[in-house]
Amino acid sequence: MGVVIRLLRQVQPYKWRVALALTMVFLSTGLVAVQPMLIRFAVDEVYQAERWHLLGWIALGLLLATILRSALGYLERISMEWIAQRTIYDLRNNIYQQLQSLSFSFYDQAQTGELMSRATADVEMLRRFLSFGILRLTSSALTMVVVMALLLMMDVRLALVSMASIPLLILAVWRFATTVRPRYRQIQDQLGVITTVLQEVIAGVRVVRAFAQEDREIERFRRENWRYLDLNITTIRMWALYFPLMTFLGGLGSTVVLWYGGSRVIAGGLSVGAMVAFQTLLMQLIMPIRMLGWLVNMASQAAAAGQRVFAILDTESAVQDKPSAQELQRPKGHVRFDRVSFSYDGQAPVLDGVSIDARPGETIALLGATGSGKSTIINLIPRFYDVTAGSVTIDGNDVRDVTLKSLRANIGMVLQETFLFSASLKDNIAYGRPGVSEQELISAAKAAQIHDFIVSLPEGYNTLIGERGIGLSGGQKQRVAVARALLMDPRILILDEATSSVDSETELAMQKALQAVMANRTTFVIAQRLSTVRRAHQIIVLQDGQIAEQGTHDSLLRQNGIYREIYDLQFRQQETTQGQAERGSE
Repeated sequence: MGVVIRLLRQVQPYKWRVALALTMVFLSTGLVAVQPMLIRFAVDEVYQAERWHLLGWIALGLLLATILRSALGYLERISMEWIAQRTIYDLRNNIYQQLQSLSFSFYDQAQTGELMSRATADVEMLRRFLSFGILRLTSSALTMVVVMALLLMMDVRLALVSMASIPLLILAVWRFATTVRPRYRQIQDQLGVITTVLQEVIAGVRVVRAFAQEDREIERFRRENWRYLDLNITTIRMWALYFPLMTFLGGLGSTVVLWYGGSRVIAGGLSVGAMVAFQTLLMQLIMPIRMLGWLVNMASQAAAAGQRVFAILDTESAVQDKPSAQELQRPKGHVRFDRVSFSYDGQAPVLDGVSIDARPGETIALLGATGSGKSTIINLIPRFYDVTAGSVTIDGNDVRDVTLKSLRANIGMVLQETFLFSASLKDNIAYGRPGVSEQELISAAKAAQIHDFIVSLPEGYNTLIGERGIGLSGGQKQRVAVARALLMDPRILILDEATSSVDSETELAMQKALQAVMANRTTFVIAQRLSTVRRAHQIIVLQDGQIAEQGTHDSLLRQNGIYREIYDLQFRQQETTQGQAERGSE
């Protein structure tokens, strides 16, 4: 009920429309009594008393009551559907906004398919409950109250006898609700698992085909799909038992009325018209009670879906703006790590006491084995994660004391795993600055050595690329990402293997362009190319989350330490190859 009540709170902005819909429900429920009362009058005062001239008026009254009730039902449905659609529209926006605000630590654990299932299938379940379930629940409850009152007014003894089976009906509904609700939570969770499997296989279809694992993935999906089927079949069995039971209990009440009411008519204590009206009212009472089972089923599904949806909305981002956070004005780019420690899980340290002083305009090259902490350092600058200890400052401002938007607006990033949107090349390059001029766009593309390729395409910058840039090569995607970062004109530039997917000739051209761009920017580079490393003002060699060596290319070579080993194993051959490329370009 807590989930349902919280869902109802989402409707509060549209309370006046809700009030209008409920008013129509009250009016429509009030008409429930009209038909049985007219039937009673017709039997007692027309057929038995032979006052045939009243028959036409009674028929007209029944027709008008039916038309009015139908019109009110139409208006109820339209109103509640509008309310439901608007409420779910707001809820979807809130979910999307929440997903945009959650920190990277949330996505480190979340599964994409599971999130998609919650934002689509679960939200749709809530819409169905709002648009139809709440309306029918309210109408059924009101109908039960009105009908019970009428039955008691007509004949207390007959009413009590006829309603003897109602406690059994209510007990059956309650048992059904408590049994089926957990099952629907399992069904919704399993649907999320299926969506996750589907999303992973579609995203990694090339890997599946490359390793000829189609049969394995088919069997994996079949197994999860079977579990989903089994959960649904088990729940359907509950339904199959419940509805015949409700039919039996409802029929039992009608049988009692026919027997006991008939004896009252024979004894002269009840008129035939009252008996017929009583039976009609009783059927109108049993139907809402039977519908309660269906509504409980819908509410159970909505509750299970609501728990999953509200779990996202209730998740607090590990990285948030402080209430007192200030805008980071155009910084000079002085970045300092002061005894920074960090752990992803709060236990195993990834960084331990790291101190870096990057002055404006300097290039800092980060080297080290996998897991040494290189990527963690560049993720702490834009505050994708918060430090466990120590501080990261920009021009003396702790990154935790400035707004996230202003902080990241001054940082340009090119990550190793390039992500492009299913849009035009122009839209992808201008993603950080949607209203940029065409000249600035072209200048950034030229600096990234991608302009000539773009203009060679039939539609130029308006060329649409496939999902995740599938129509481009790895090097082309990387150059588009470089152009996107440069277009923001950031004071701080972060390059994670920014030239790893290009050939030697293109790399040489990009390095010349990037060297000019990096001149007035503080740049952090994770690179495996000597050309980038040897031009760095500082080279930081990381080992097990600590700084093992720090200095320039020449000074570190003289130390004959870890950097020298990296140079001999990795960079010496690059130096020979690059020298040949430079001589060839001359």
